Amino acid sequence: MHKTLRVMHATDTEVVELVSYHLKEVAYSWFELLEESCEEGSPLARWNEFTDAFLDHFLPAETKAAHAGEFESLRHGRLSVWEYHIRFVHLSKYVVYMLPTMVARVRWFVQGHSPLVINEAATVALNYDMNYGKMVAFAQATENRKL
Repeated sequence: MHKTLRVMHATDTEVVELVSYHLKEVAYSWFELLEESCEEGSPLARWNEFTDAFLDHFLPAETKAAHAGEFESLRHGRLSVWEYHIRFVHLSKYVVYMLPTMVARVRWFVQGHSPLVINEAATVALNYDMNYGKMVAFAQATENRKL
C-alpha cells in the first residue's frame, strides 16, 4: 500500500533529507541486487555504468527526456558563466551518451555560450589541449574581461 506523506512548512533541505532517508534502504537493496547479478571475478562497474543503471532504474524515462531536452537547449544567455556551468553539470548527467569524451564535453559547453565568450572559447578549444575545467576558467576570465 502506497502512503502519501504530507509535510507542512518543511524546507527544501528537510524534504530532501526525509526523502533520502526513506529511499536509502530501497537504493541499498537495489545495489545489492546489482552486485549479485555480476559474475564472480568480473571487473567492477565503472562509475558512469553504475549511474546509468541507477538512473534507468529510479528515474522515469519522461523525466530523463525532459532533462535531456533542457540540456540540448541550454544557453549561456543571461546566466553568468558560473551559473551556466552549474546548470550544464547538473543536466549533463542525463545525457552522458552525448558526452563520451572530454572533447565532446568542451564542445557542448562552448556551443551554449553567449557571443561575449563563444568566439574566443571556440578558438582556444581548437588550438590547445583544453579540458572542461580549464574551459570553464577560460570562459569566466573572458566574461569578466569583457564585462
